[in-house]
Amino acid sequence: MIGDITVADDIYIVCGYTDMRKSIDGLCAIVEDKLHMDPRSRAIFLFCGRRADRLKILMWEQDGFVLLYKRLSVAQGRYRWPRNKDEVRSLSWRELDWLLSGIDIEQPKAIRAS
Repeated sequence: MIGDITVADDIYIVCGYTDMRKSIDGLCAIVEDKLHMDPRSRAIFLFCGRRADRLKILMWEQDGFVLLYKRLSVAQGRYRWPRNKDEVRSLSWRELDWLLSGIDIEQPKAIRAS
């Protein structure tokens, strides 16, 4: 199925600001050149711009790339995107759900230490 993110083995969030005018090729270049990762892996890569009201998800399927784009309505507010680093961060499915729901993913009390 096209754009089924549940098939991904890994979830990576690109912290900091991304130029949201970038298309698939530009986002792949960020993944390869800046993050030193393979955009064709079984992973999804999340990008967010300065306004934090829209995001892009880049993923590889068997026959090509899929780019998903979501823009929040004015009433929905902004994503709580980590801005402190210009790097990639691995996320769990729970953290992805928090992020897409507008909840801050940096919640030390919400995750129990094992």
